[in-house]
Amino acid sequence: MAQTVLLSGIVQALMKHQGRAQRDMHYPGWHTAPVCGLMNDPAGFIYHNDVWHLFYQWEPFGCEHKQPCWGHWSSADLVSWIHEPVALLPSGNYDSGGCFSGSAVVNNNTLTLCYTGSLSYRDGSRASWQCLAREKADGIFEKYGTALGLPEGYSADVVNPKVWQHCGQWFMVLGARDVNDRGCVLLYDATELGEWALRGGLAGSHCGGLRNAGYLWENPDFFRLGDEWVLLCCPRGMPREPTRFLNTSPGAYLVGDFDYESKIFRHKPQVYETDAGFEFYAPQTTLAPDGRRIMVALMGAPGGEEMQQPTIKNGWLHQMTCPRELTLRNGQLYQRPVRELEALRGAGGQWSGEADNALELSAGRLEVIIRLSGPLILNFSKHLIFSYDGHEIRLSRRSLVSGDWLHRYWQGEVTRLHILTDHSSVEIFINDGEAVMSSRYFPQQPATLTFRGLSPVQLSYWQLNREEMA
Repeated sequence: MAQTVLLSGIVQALMKHQGRAQRDMHYPGWHTAPVCGLMNDPAGFIYHNDVWHLFYQWEPFGCEHKQPCWGHWSSADLVSWIHEPVALLPSGNYDSGGCFSGSAVVNNNTLTLCYTGSLSYRDGSRASWQCLAREKADGIFEKYGTALGLPEGYSADVVNPKVWQHCGQWFMVLGARDVNDRGCVLLYDATELGEWALRGGLAGSHCGGLRNAGYLWENPDFFRLGDEWVLLCCPRGMPREPTRFLNTSPGAYLVGDFDYESKIFRHKPQVYETDAGFEFYAPQTTLAPDGRRIMVALMGAPGGEEMQQPTIKNGWLHQMTCPRELTLRNGQLYQRPVRELEALRGAGGQWSGEADNALELSAGRLEVIIRLSGPLILNFSKHLIFSYDGHEIRLSRRSLVSGDWLHRYWQGEVTRLHILTDHSSVEIFINDGEAVMSSRYFPQQPATLTFRGLSPVQLSYWQLNREEMA
């Protein structure tokens, strides 16, 4: 009965708000975004039976963080996406407070969802559980299995299971917060999926040579990339630095070695920033059939100014990043747009000369590759300003609250920029993916990109075709 009521409400929300969202001038033309309501974390990303599946945390009834379910897209090519039936609804003994993000795996050739269920009590306390659901023949997901409760010594913030299989053994990492308010990632293993045994902390604040690195590590993902291992997470409470970790829950990563026998992760004593822009959260990866490690993330920043974004008046909030291929070079994570996105390219051209003389480009849906050899200013509709002085990038936009200019930074020499725009989003890939700055901005249409500077630039650019969600 509870699920019937929820589904009826979702249908009503779609009927009331879907048209409003897609008519919004800020609604993306080729990125995935909610048809209505608030979209949050990627909740499961996997390739199975020749199809990409991307699940996501979704609040269909409004743009507030309340009681999420799981939405579901599928794609044959990482470009065109199809809406599938809602995968999970908060209705069980372990998840009536919400189905929070996790991951997707294939168990006995069955697509299986691993997620965090939440319960809230009348006294204001809450509990979280790690839960399972499997796909039935009709494509609907059925919840099953024993939920894993909280380990001793940790708060209710034990969340976001990322599960994988190695040599017939299951492994899981969980984001956690211990009773002393130290963020960490926990490691479990199991012979049968769901029968988890805790093997200890994989990494965390004040561990492994790290100093204070936040009170809660959310959205962990742990994988081998080349000869090394990468741990992605989003640490809440990460101390801000003058030019790094300026978001409330910044994307971060560690690089090191992991041994399946000892189950010890020996990482370098440095936390790197995954994305230096204004909006990036909850990255999740999966393996492509050809061995590429592909990542998507939310282009949002919970705890920032998300509730002041103008899309809320049209009943929707947030979008995903483009899918990105990950590699490691000299112990550093590189990100590049997946090559499949080249299928979006439409009319384009090339230009070279002094930046001050460059043509103004339409930036509604644009891909541009810039080769540069000196300082450069890029102006996105006077709402987002990219400034490079030869040593440092400063990305600037005005606060939606105060109107003051806010800034994000990246330091180093820049020789190449690869930029993708989509109505209200900009993703800037620096030096073939050495760094990325992902940000939302909300220009009055038509959006434009202008160039300023005395240094020469070479431009290759394409207008990008719109991809309708089916």
